Amino acid sequence: MLLRFELIQLINQIRPLNPEWFTQAQQRLDQLTKPRGSLGRLEELAARYVAIRQELFPSLKRRVVTVFAADHGVVAEGVSAYPSEVTVQMVLNFLAGGAGINVLARHVGAEVQVVDIGVKGDFAPHPGLISRKIAYGTANLAVEAAMTLEQALQALQVGLDLAQENIAAGVDLLATGEMGIGNTTPAAALAAVFTGQPVAAVTGWGTGIDAATYRHKVAVIERALERHRPNPQDPLGVLAQIGGLEIAGMAGLILGAVAARRPVVLDGFIAAAAALVAVNLCPAAKDFMIAAHRSVEPGHQLILETLGLEPLLDLGMRLGEGTGAVLGMSLVAAGLKIYKEMATFAEAGVSDRTD
Repeated sequence: MLLRFELIQLINQIRPLNPEWFTQAQQRLDQLTKPRGSLGRLEELAARYVAIRQELFPSLKRRVVTVFAADHGVVAEGVSAYPSEVTVQMVLNFLAGGAGINVLARHVGAEVQVVDIGVKGDFAPHPGLISRKIAYGTANLAVEAAMTLEQALQALQVGLDLAQENIAAGVDLLATGEMGIGNTTPAAALAAVFTGQPVAAVTGWGTGIDAATYRHKVAVIERALERHRPNPQDPLGVLAQIGGLEIAGMAGLILGAVAARRPVVLDGFIAAAAALVAVNLCPAAKDFMIAAHRSVEPGHQLILETLGLEPLLDLGMRLGEGTGAVLGMSLVAAGLKIYKEMATFAEAGVSDRTD
């Protein structure tokens, strides 16, 4: 299969970060007019950005959050407080600039890309909409595979292509966003498989379901895992069995960014599930990821622990869309500005430590 061969080729190109770049970045940070380490994680972000880009003074001009939208057949099981029609309606809201992601992206100077990768509905042509629809939503993962292997590969390819297109257009920092009614269900299923935790431990309340619906949601996921028996050693197969088109798209975007040595800022629970898929396909990808925030979804924290990522923010957020990711982008930019623009002791004529 051609797409699988291309994916393997791309993954084989990815190399872990070289610690020498961290050392060089830290040497500059330690020369700046401040006590060493006094800017905490801003310094860590700057050093990671330098190491990823492999440049002592890398640029950070364009920032883009790519919002993948898709629907989920498992909504038929009654696992969401909202109907699938809301996915279409929210895509239109994104295109009109009225959603939370639009507001926060404007606030931090990031661009929003909206991608129809699998919405259960059609849209009139719109200059702000990228149409890469693979299917009108996934199948019901509780009774059959959510996607065929071919569809999962195609969705990964959409993300890869968009990463490459963005980087070719001068994008320096990418972020993952999503919209899809019911997508906390496949995200929880993926989290259970790849973290090894019980379904109840990784499943949250999503869009605000009640206690009875929550118990039903857990049971639906457990039934799906019993039916498919996904093998974590086969991440592509797991993605096809219990994943989502937008989750696959985000995983592809992550891998495409990593292959081009660009950092990816992760949003919340759904984006973290996509990151799990990407890391299980390519373990080296983890070092290129920046976790923007800790969602209130319980599975998010468990995924972050599995990936060894410490989130930058903890604001009690659970909206998705990429809202937490764009706030994280602003901190990456702040850290790099400190690194590049702050005066050194020598430049400022300030005495350094006596040791």
